[in-house]
Amino acid sequence: MVKSSYLKFSPGALVERAEKAVAMLEDCTVCAQVCRVNRLKGELGLCRGGRLAVVSSHGPHFGEENVLVGTRGSGTIFFTHCNLSCVFCQNYEISQQGRGVEVSAKKLAQMMLELQERGCHNINLVSPSHFVPQILGALVLAAAKGLSLPLVYNTGGYDAPATLDLLEGVVDIYMPDIKFADDDAGRKYSGAAWYFTAAKKAVKKMREQVGDLTLDEGGLAYRGLLVRHLVLPDNLARSEKIFAFLADEVSPDTFINIMDQYYPAFQAFHYPELSRPITRGEYRAAIKAAKQAGLRRIL
Repeated sequence: MVKSSYLKFSPGALVERAEKAVAMLEDCTVCAQVCRVNRLKGELGLCRGGRLAVVSSHGPHFGEENVLVGTRGSGTIFFTHCNLSCVFCQNYEISQQGRGVEVSAKKLAQMMLELQERGCHNINLVSPSHFVPQILGALVLAAAKGLSLPLVYNTGGYDAPATLDLLEGVVDIYMPDIKFADDDAGRKYSGAAWYFTAAKKAVKKMREQVGDLTLDEGGLAYRGLLVRHLVLPDNLARSEKIFAFLADEVSPDTFINIMDQYYPAFQAFHYPELSRPITRGEYRAAIKAAKQAGLRRIL
């Protein structure tokens, strides 16, 4: 079993990271929204997350990329709420409507340990950007009790550089979903005023921390960057610009999963341009564009 890089931290160093992250909640700058509300006193920003983490579900998941799933599944923890408000979100009951339960650091640590006991290959933190302080607090407790699995940071890409600095040496696999290559699209469809500007900075920092995706002899990922991109109708995401950014400014060996499962959900029908699934032709065009950009590891 591949062990995580966070085991190299002394207990005191990991506690210090967690304390620094918790302090950010007082004038919240945890994610790229920079709401500056006092979450320690119950004030809520765009993400609607407070002092405690909120979890929708956790368990072995077999619907992720093969390099994460292996034979025993990726140990996913689905966090409730989101620092994005995507009008086409397919998990809107969790991200936008708040389905989930508040959990203490102790309970979150127990979830991590349970997933390890069930044989999962990694701990997959889904939509973690707004709960990084809570995750670090739980990790302190879980690591002290024997947690050793690699951590996957499964994010929508709207992450703050200062928060990512606190995750250096803690997160093993960064998995950002780069949604748009246009700030205006991010503002209109996800409530993120500077989406691509922020995502580019975040993804470059992620790559600097962990490098290109590395697999063990069994084909399981244990460190590196894995990027997701969902193809949208009429190329609303400007996919070719995302691929060019990755190839030219990150690495041509960036492992990318170009996803074809878009369908209208949540409020998408209020936007005629988003009110239909993508075509096979649109998906093939995206794959072609990724290859033309110079990307060499396309899933």
